[in-house]
Amino acid sequence: MSKQFDVIVIGGGPGGYIAAIRAAQLGFSVACIDEWKNDKGGPAPGGTCTNVGCIPSKALLQSSEHYEQAAHHFGDHGITLSNLKMDVATMVGRKNAVVKQNNDGILYLLKKNKVTFFHGRGAFAKAVEAGYELTVSGAAEESITGKHVIVATGSNARQLPGAAFDEDRILSNDGALRIGAVPKTLGVVGSGVIGLEMGSVWRRLGAEVTILEALPGFLGAADEGVAKEALKAFTKQGLKFEFGVKISEVKTSKKGVSVAYANAKGEAVTLDVERLIVSIGRVPNTTGLNPDAVGLKLDERGAIVVDGECRTNLPNVWAVGDVVRGPMLAHKAEEEGVAVAERIAGQHGHVNFDTIPWVIYTSPEIAWVGQTEQQLKASGRAYKAGQFPFLANGRARALGDTTGFVKFLADAKTDEILGVHIVGPFASELIAEAVVAMEFKASAEDIARICHAHPSLSEATKEAALAVDKRTLNF
Repeated sequence: MSKQFDVIVIGGGPGGYIAAIRAAQLGFSVACIDEWKNDKGGPAPGGTCTNVGCIPSKALLQSSEHYEQAAHHFGDHGITLSNLKMDVATMVGRKNAVVKQNNDGILYLLKKNKVTFFHGRGAFAKAVEAGYELTVSGAAEESITGKHVIVATGSNARQLPGAAFDEDRILSNDGALRIGAVPKTLGVVGSGVIGLEMGSVWRRLGAEVTILEALPGFLGAADEGVAKEALKAFTKQGLKFEFGVKISEVKTSKKGVSVAYANAKGEAVTLDVERLIVSIGRVPNTTGLNPDAVGLKLDERGAIVVDGECRTNLPNVWAVGDVVRGPMLAHKAEEEGVAVAERIAGQHGHVNFDTIPWVIYTSPEIAWVGQTEQQLKASGRAYKAGQFPFLANGRARALGDTTGFVKFLADAKTDEILGVHIVGPFASELIAEAVVAMEFKASAEDIARICHAHPSLSEATKEAALAVDKRTLNF
């Protein structure tokens, strides 16, 4: 007889393990199924984010940033170094250790909250009177039954047609995090988050990096002013960009990868690189889930169809995170996981898609929340804009990083904050104040009237809010 649970979560990524913990906190008996394995074959919960995404990429970004600072900026502080070198194996080893710490931390949290963990692949078997029977294919196959099922199976990297990932020459985000030595030349297809972050890591360490983008412009989802400022900074650093490209063929050899494409002018170009990172988006992961066994509905993209509260077409079956509509962001998945657990308990779980922050952890960092200036123009909404440069911020000068600015967009009549966009140092941390403000329907005047510590980068946020009313104090 299969074990019975109130809630079964398929997937142990940010959406899944958080949903499991919150459901357990609410008094349910909970199981969490996850198949990720570490190098020794043991469980490695945390999904793409922890294993081959957010966490390891930030570890490599931090290591490469230290190297860049030592190689090019320590002299400004009177620090002299000789024989500087990067041991890539040590850098990757540290990254792996950081990942394992997070894996182990999640296993501890599941145990602490009395969530039963199953290491294997979860799949629907059939609908039963008690809910849904699932199979777990791991070291040994077993069946478990749950009254409620939350699907949190995440996403996979999208492959470029005709250029399948071999994780040696043609790399997904996974392979990009495992490069064992600095390549002399590196190509990146896609100038989104993953492409920019991975391109930045290896450019800092000495690779010649060329980024190919099919779209005619840079970072179309970001505010145009921010995108322009960021592109200028990245180009100055040495990243090479080609926009409006159409790739016709990708060939691999023992020497590397050859990419044939037409540039924006329609001219035929060939790019030869040692390795090629393909980062053209991600696709929902339902591999092995066996949705047909219970009639779970998918859309044309392969995503699980859900309503505004993450309910699927089946009673008591829910889905969250990358496998459903909406931005593929770990923190979005977490919020949906919490909301679903609370809805199962009869509470009113809530996720505000209008205040989900976006962050790119390059240098300068890029972060935003709410609407962009081009979106407001397209909608015809009357707005006011205020902007303040880090060049005029005392803390940024002391840090030696004055690139970028903070930009506020507010309703022309009510002064309600409609969007905040930051490019510059620690943008990922500064954006939190804007998210809180927008959640509380704050006005730009509210932020302008709040006392911010001096000297701090957050003063740029206050000054940008003051700029909405054209009354900055330090610029």
